[in-house]
Amino acid sequence: MRTRTYAEIAQEILARPPRRGTTRIVAVDGGSASGKTTIASRLARALDASLVHSDDVAWWESFFDWWPLMIDGVLDPLAAGRRVRYRPPAWERRDRRGAIVAEPGPAVVVEGVGVSRRELTDHLDVAVWVDTDRQLALERGLGRQGENLDFWREWELAEEDLLDRDRPWERAWLLVSNDPPGPPDPDVEVVVIERATWRREDRPTWEPGQDGR
Repeated sequence: MRTRTYAEIAQEILARPPRRGTTRIVAVDGGSASGKTTIASRLARALDASLVHSDDVAWWESFFDWWPLMIDGVLDPLAAGRRVRYRPPAWERRDRRGAIVAEPGPAVVVEGVGVSRRELTDHLDVAVWVDTDRQLALERGLGRQGENLDFWREWELAEEDLLDRDRPWERAWLLVSNDPPGPPDPDVEVVVIERATWRREDRPTWEPGQDGR
């Protein structure tokens, strides 16, 4: 098992010149329940960077057609050196409090399924793919409070179409794994892999004897 520390990864990212403006945009992508949020949080801490979740941008909008909102509300302002305080249209329509906040600086981390998709490539400096076993991800996801199989099935099939078409791991700068056993100290290091394992044909088993369709 080969590991790298978040501090080492952050140092390499900060050594790369930003593509636009002065803020490097670091995308942490992967399937649902792959561990993206945890890994992105640790990387953001190592970078001393703001963290933006695509789920907040996509809230009551669309599973995966939220990318223009990410560009207009988050990525373009950061490229211009402006502080982000963004309320997507659905937040206004449904009276959600607060805002998506990000501070321009050496780096900002964005995380979520599809944050390194092709439509966003020109806005990103670094893409990280978090790989995990799909059946394990299903079990993790359904173990979350409030999750249910019907919603997970709908989401997973849409996610599967996006990932199979877009294949973001093929463009990733770094591939990491969140499968057991994991690194000795997961708070400071992550397992680095040579190739992704995601395959459409590895669709998780939804229920005994069923394939989810």
